[in-house]
Amino acid sequence: MEKFNRTLRGYDPDEVNSFLDNVISRVEQMVLEIDKKNAVIKSLKAEMKEVEALREKLEHYEKMEDTLNRAIMMAQKTSDQLKIAAHRESEVVMNDAKKNANRIVNEALMRAEKIENEAMTLKRNVNIFKRRLKDIVEAQLEVIEEIDKVEL
Repeated sequence: MEKFNRTLRGYDPDEVNSFLDNVISRVEQMVLEIDKKNAVIKSLKAEMKEVEALREKLEHYEKMEDTLNRAIMMAQKTSDQLKIAAHRESEVVMNDAKKNANRIVNEALMRAEKIENEAMTLKRNVNIFKRRLKDIVEAQLEVIEEIDKVEL
């Protein structure tokens, strides 16, 4: 606290006025500082709102990222399952094709054997036919020779 000197009518007016000027100056400085601090607070509040908005966006994007990661994982699992199913199906198709190929080859071999047997039978029959025809022709030649002998 400040003490003033006494004069004839009370306190020294120059000292009081000087003190009041000093107080006014300090109050004005305090008001300016308070205004500056209020402006800084207002600016910080605005920045905090922006930070909060950015934080919300970040959370939203993190949720989207998590959702996309889950979707990718699910797609990967589905892809793997499809590959496994396709591989199994291809094995089944290959096994069926091998069985069908073996069956077709066996049938072809059996047909070839049957045709070969038929061809051999046909050759035998042709040979038998040739022998019989030859025998008939020889018998006819003998008959012709006998006819020639008789006419003479």
